[in-house]
Amino acid sequence: MFAIHRQPDLLERLELLSTDAQYDLACACSNGTQGTHRRRAPGGTWIYPVAMPGRGNVPILRTLLTNVCHSDCAYCPLRVDRDPRRTALAPEEVVRLFLHYLRRKEVFGLFLTSGMAQNPDTAMERMLQVVRALRGREGFRGYIHLKILPGCSDAAMDEAVRLASAVSLNIEVPGEAHFRHLSQQKRFLPDIIAPLKRLQHLTAPGSGRERVKRSTQFIVGAADETDAQLLKWMGGLYARLGLHRVYYNAYQRGLGAPQLPGEQRPPSDAHALLTREHRLYQADFLVRTYGFTYDEIPTDDRGFLDLQQDPKALWAAQHPERFPVDVNRAPLATLLRVPGLGPTLAKRIVTARRQRPLRHLDDLVRQPALRAKALPYLHFG
Repeated sequence: MFAIHRQPDLLERLELLSTDAQYDLACACSNGTQGTHRRRAPGGTWIYPVAMPGRGNVPILRTLLTNVCHSDCAYCPLRVDRDPRRTALAPEEVVRLFLHYLRRKEVFGLFLTSGMAQNPDTAMERMLQVVRALRGREGFRGYIHLKILPGCSDAAMDEAVRLASAVSLNIEVPGEAHFRHLSQQKRFLPDIIAPLKRLQHLTAPGSGRERVKRSTQFIVGAADETDAQLLKWMGGLYARLGLHRVYYNAYQRGLGAPQLPGEQRPPSDAHALLTREHRLYQADFLVRTYGFTYDEIPTDDRGFLDLQQDPKALWAAQHPERFPVDVNRAPLATLLRVPGLGPTLAKRIVTARRQRPLRHLDDLVRQPALRAKALPYLHFG
């Protein structure tokens, strides 16, 4: 068996590369609440919990193949004009590392990404070598999330979709004008939008690859984008491209360019950016799960979400004509608009009222804070 404790250099490189992989969140590591996607499992920075439908949090091995990168992404601490400690793992080393942790039942899946040391296809080929070995030679049929690199060939995308459980390609900003603030090398339409459309085609119903999940990521505050622009693009990514998840990563000051347009627009401090990221996750959840449309999410006259109040509560406050709603008669879609009621509680109410008229929520909503939040918006007929 692979004796990992005898290869300190390998562990040192894995530690460095997995730490650098933290800047990519688009691997289902968040359930939409602030900070959860930044937690790691015990045992090393390379083991991260991933939320799997019906399975809870599942630990995965998450790493870059290399942090050497010739790209010029202004927000990225690994870009070509920076001088971090550079290193790489060989494809076969990643295979052996993954199998080591898999046999110990410390991980159950793999998230693999890479810097572009030469060109996109060369980097993609090295990642695909790992997945071919795991799927073919080792017979692994579990979860593998593969990063699609901007500018890679159609053939590389096709094979990635054939082999992976999930793929992601990061859009970074809402639109070409903002994208020009971040990179002069990458092209927004041919390198980002066209591949996202191809991934949609490759996983369309009837393709045989419908099971492959697709996601993307915005860097929040790295350019001069507003939340309203992010929300509009988020709505389009779900409605027109059928993405399964959109992730949001607050730009971390000092890691990328020292001066970006986003630093001149509020909110600019680190805490405010993390709160802004959290509000975007809440808004995203309202669109994906609660039946809101992106243009219903309230923003201020500058186009930013309220940092003091969550968007659902703010929407309810702005629509007093919609409340209170009748607990015993309101459809599920209406109950989902009530602050304090999530999908689980709303469905529990619908089920319970079929047995008898409801006169209170004490047995259904056990958390006093949620009851207190919901009751002003309800009546019992």
